[in-house]
Amino acid sequence: MGNSDSKLVFKQGIFKLSEPESIPADDPYWRGFWELPDSTEDVFSLFSPVDVRRARDSSLPNIETLIVALTSRLFTLRHHRSFPDPEVAPEKQAINCIRVLTRILPFLYEADHLEVWEDTFFWAKRRRRAKGQKAQPEVLFDESHKEEEPLAKEEERFEDVRPLGEELVDTLIDLLFCIGFTIPYTERSRTRITYAIWAKGVGCNTSMSSSKEVESNRIEILRLLLTLSSKSLYMPAHVLPTKGVKAVTYITTCPDKQLVLSLLCSQLNTALNYNPASWRVPYDHVVYKDPKQILVSYCLQFLLVLVLYPIPEGGKGPPPKNYFRHFLGRLHRPQDFEFLADGMARTLNQPLHVTSSYLPGSQKSLKWASEMIMLFWEMLQCNKRFRSFIIDTDRGHEFMTLILFYATECKTDTSKQGVIRMCVFVLQTLSTEPNFGKLLNQEFERQDALPATIKLNDFTGTYADFLIISIHNLITSSKGKLDAIYPSLLATINNIAPYLEQLGPQASFKLHQLFASMSSPSFLLANETNYSLLQSLLESMNAIIEHQYSNNKIFIQGVFKSRRRFEALRSFTLESGQLEIERIKQRSKEAAEASHPPASPTRTSRNSSVDSVRSPLSARTPTLSNVPEEGGAFAIGDDDDSEDEEQEMLRTPSQSSPSAHDSRTASLSSSTEEPLPAQVRGMSEKARGKMPAGQPSFSRQNSTTSLNNHAATISLPTSGFDPTAHWIDSWLPTLPLHTILTLLSSSSPPKEIPPGLDPSPPRVHLFEWTPLSLGWYESLLWGFIFASEMVVQKGTVGVWNGTAVRLFKVETVAATGPSLMKPMGAVDAVGSRLVSGVASLGVGARGGSEAREGTARAMTVRDV
Repeated sequence: MGNSDSKLVFKQGIFKLSEPESIPADDPYWRGFWELPDSTEDVFSLFSPVDVRRARDSSLPNIETLIVALTSRLFTLRHHRSFPDPEVAPEKQAINCIRVLTRILPFLYEADHLEVWEDTFFWAKRRRRAKGQKAQPEVLFDESHKEEEPLAKEEERFEDVRPLGEELVDTLIDLLFCIGFTIPYTERSRTRITYAIWAKGVGCNTSMSSSKEVESNRIEILRLLLTLSSKSLYMPAHVLPTKGVKAVTYITTCPDKQLVLSLLCSQLNTALNYNPASWRVPYDHVVYKDPKQILVSYCLQFLLVLVLYPIPEGGKGPPPKNYFRHFLGRLHRPQDFEFLADGMARTLNQPLHVTSSYLPGSQKSLKWASEMIMLFWEMLQCNKRFRSFIIDTDRGHEFMTLILFYATECKTDTSKQGVIRMCVFVLQTLSTEPNFGKLLNQEFERQDALPATIKLNDFTGTYADFLIISIHNLITSSKGKLDAIYPSLLATINNIAPYLEQLGPQASFKLHQLFASMSSPSFLLANETNYSLLQSLLESMNAIIEHQYSNNKIFIQGVFKSRRRFEALRSFTLESGQLEIERIKQRSKEAAEASHPPASPTRTSRNSSVDSVRSPLSARTPTLSNVPEEGGAFAIGDDDDSEDEEQEMLRTPSQSSPSAHDSRTASLSSSTEEPLPAQVRGMSEKARGKMPAGQPSFSRQNSTTSLNNHAATISLPTSGFDPTAHWIDSWLPTLPLHTILTLLSSSSPPKEIPPGLDPSPPRVHLFEWTPLSLGWYESLLWGFIFASEMVVQKGTVGVWNGTAVRLFKVETVAATGPSLMKPMGAVDAVGSRLVSGVASLGVGARGGSEAREGTARAMTVRDV
């Protein structure tokens, strides 16, 4: 469509599509859809959302005929012996069929009233005239004698054929391995469809040549396969895992081993072979489009769509198997694991290289780091050999540091809360292996090379120290925003606790700070599940005492320093807790009225808050929330430091200022709307051995019942909570205080662990998948896919832009101003800044505000 005339013809054809009268299937009109367009941009710009919806709503039969015409032409080209011959079977026609299908499918998926139609049209068996049957010739002149009996008319015979959706999926996958189209010609090519792995890596030791044309064709096909799978975007998250998507179900249940392995390894190797650090001219990615990045992104995303997919169970017979996930879990060669770990680490390390460059923005910043974390997590869950490889070869240290970097980097970005949640579960998954905890005792290296985001000031210690301090920072700096993952963070500490040796002063101090805040009345009475967090932390402390008593003198000293707090917790009552909360509020109010120090307005504001969790430093009463300790300054940190730091501890919404969070209840909607994998109380190795045969630690089959018979889960809090004495009596006696109180029966730390404190077997704290949490997980993945396609530039076309997505909420935010990377409108921006500068001097007081209000709006994906 190189000239305006052909574009006009194509646009006129699009208008005709929405006319009331049906267009015959054999009309030459349909040929324009695969002959006229020259690019994906042509299809998406000329075939607007308004055009698609108009045709869908006013002339659905024409949409049906269009889809049949496009798919029929695509099937014909795929089976043509000369494809892709530019004369008799040109690849342009196949690509245009794929482009138009990609354009219209999302608008069919978004329409709820077409759900039954779409299911029947794409996934019901079809009937067609049987092959070899000739049509009866029409008799124009009947010269037969009346007395003769007429010839019996031959009955028309029809045969059932497979659904249109299945044939389309099979055709697209075959086209991904078509010689001369998506696979380069070679001298050994014998068949047109060759299931050859695209790149060197898993399952392939030789590299395959490629070209821009081949990669471009792969991109178009993968984009349509992702679009076929994107029915997920138009379902609520709680419905998705049980209802499923027929296209993805059909692909993942394919029993053809060669096809599955070829597709799996091609996507995997293409994604992991990409090296953004290869030598290039600085800033070349700003000027030129890099289709390789689009291909890598689509490969990784489509791979995750297949591997993550939980196949809906029919309730009859054995549960269906996801063959892509199955074969990913069967990888076992060390060289394959080395390839996977290197490729993942290369991508995840990229932001560290970008920020350290001498020319800011001169290197590419990869957009699929979140998807790579998800692939790493999937490998940890479905392949125990890979999990052991990562940990036993010390790669666990590298990935732990990278995961902490991404979790910390995203904690202030409200649109990336899902990434933080995923990172925390990755840490918990790693911590389930005993060797991970043991190897954390090695000295932490390369502290100076860390980015400022996670670099700890004046830190010396082990990887265990670094992990505990980082977890403490995540909890205390989140101000209640990450309360849904507190159980997972504490479960991680619990899993590594039996193996920790020589905890340093900083890590020991942080653990005791967590205990001080979690044992305060204001925290315990905030909702009905906070006590379980205290219980988990106490179990971690018990594990350190019972298993590593002689190797953790600094930590044990801290336990004795907090003697009064542990003892006061045993006699905690509702009345004493409520009185202490009121006393703290009153003292905070009096302190705020008595003094207003100008140098610390933030502290005054926080202490005067109605829901402040702690009292001022001067307010010290012998109660559970603020127990005075004996013996002067604590070796890990004196009392003043402890109280000052606790001002920022565990600011759950009920403990934050009313301006940010009105109440604990008001914030729970986010937790309940986004159900995460359920935490499972620690299981001993003996209990894990009684799990169903062949049941992996993180299985998704029978996800609602897989572990319920073995351990109790930690539930989410409910709204409208009102603590009672009966409720306190239900959990206070179960707090695991025996080990610590027995130790504290001595006046000072004994040299040996006291008799009677026999170590209990280490307990592994797992999580289990439920249909609701799987819905959250899939919505997280599709949020990544949607966001990466949302901005139309450098190869992306905005496949789902403007459609009625139901899986998550899409919001608009102010677009950032022009920069070196985005120079469009720079002159206008400079003018606006000059106007704003003049306005600040009092000349033209409205200029600055008007310039700011004129800021463009852009879309973003809300945290999923």
